[in-house]
Amino acid sequence: MTLARMVVLAAAFMVAAAASQSSVTAEAREKVALRIVIDGAIGPASARQLNEALAKAAERHAEAVILEIDTPGGLVTSMREMIADILASPVPVIGYVAPAGAHAASAGTYILYATHVAAMAPGTNLGAATPVELGGLPSLPGGDEKEKGDQKNATGPPAGDAMMTKVTNDAVALIRSLAELRGRNADWGEKAVREAASLSANAALQAHVVDLVARDPAELLQLADGRTVEVAGKQQVLATRGLAVETLDPGWLIQLLAVITDPNIAVVLMLAGVYGLVFEFTSPGAVAPGVIGTICLLLGLYALNLLPISYAGLALMLLGIAFLVIEAFNPTVVLGLGGVAAFLLGAAMLLKVEGPGFEMSWALIGAAAALTLGLALLAGSYLWRARRSLPRVGAQAMHGQPARILDWSGSEGHVLAQGERWRAKADEPLAPGDSVEVADVRDLVLTVRRRNNGARQ
Repeated sequence: MTLARMVVLAAAFMVAAAASQSSVTAEAREKVALRIVIDGAIGPASARQLNEALAKAAERHAEAVILEIDTPGGLVTSMREMIADILASPVPVIGYVAPAGAHAASAGTYILYATHVAAMAPGTNLGAATPVELGGLPSLPGGDEKEKGDQKNATGPPAGDAMMTKVTNDAVALIRSLAELRGRNADWGEKAVREAASLSANAALQAHVVDLVARDPAELLQLADGRTVEVAGKQQVLATRGLAVETLDPGWLIQLLAVITDPNIAVVLMLAGVYGLVFEFTSPGAVAPGVIGTICLLLGLYALNLLPISYAGLALMLLGIAFLVIEAFNPTVVLGLGGVAAFLLGAAMLLKVEGPGFEMSWALIGAAAALTLGLALLAGSYLWRARRSLPRVGAQAMHGQPARILDWSGSEGHVLAQGERWRAKADEPLAPGDSVEVADVRDLVLTVRRRNNGARQ
């Protein structure tokens, strides 16, 4: 074997060893647990945050995802998206209600039931999973005595009660199916839905609602190690002891979504956008109001598109804004009042389903409607005043103007008015030098009448 061949073989061996070592090192680096924190109402931003985190965990072959929850609940649509992502995840998801003092209420309870391992920190609670909002109208427990008497006399359950029964039964079926899938207490899950029951961490552990109680993520991973879970239809033994925990912070887009998907913020953005464009159209060349208004309007409409809204309600709100804009340019009062009524009705109908953190604030909506009406009336009053104070021009401006007779014959002649020579006629005898005033203008002929008792200039 020649020296050159030996050098080549040695180099190839070193490259292969380095590649193998690099592969082992990369694999060791990937042995992590990714942690995401859902703090606040469950909505489109939360669903997107979880979806992106699970995709990143699958890409990095993470051992587990710790889903830390502290939520009062939220939108059913976003909750179901998150549950679907957890059930389809190729990476085990460990639900963890933390830190101490946190809770997984309403939608949070369903999400915790869906995770492969459910855990809570001491001093936390979960439950109260009863659906309380339907079609944007609260399910009011009670009513006046007349309504109760009418319900008793009616045949069958009232329409509202029947609908709430359907929604409640659907929620019960969902939480029972998740409990059966994960081997948890299905009866208590149904109780949490029907009776709004809640449990502390230790009580939930004793009732087999959760699997673990851990003080921190490190203890959580240690207790979860060795448990067998079903991930994407396959049995998998968790190897989580001693894993490094890496927190995935939400990106700027998710943080933006968390702000603008508040329906009240979305409505304010939409209003700001409309009035920015109106100001741009009335003052061409300002540029900034048009740019800012367009951005605000698009952000507001994008946010509303992510929420379960009624398009009839949105159309009413836009119609109300249009009436108020017209009122500003053509004051009628009727359009202004109609615009406010349409805006408020649209706001009441806007959300199909409400949830904690996703309710319309009537204080804000009322203030926005009053401010919008006030601006429209103010702009209309200024416009009306400006129209009345406009200088008269053309034939209209000649009425009442003084003139002097230059020559006259019979009922016709010429006069000097506003420094110009005009043909004129009159119904009374006149003579050169008489002082007259313009009574009418037709076809560039002035009709004049004697002024100052016919005094001569």
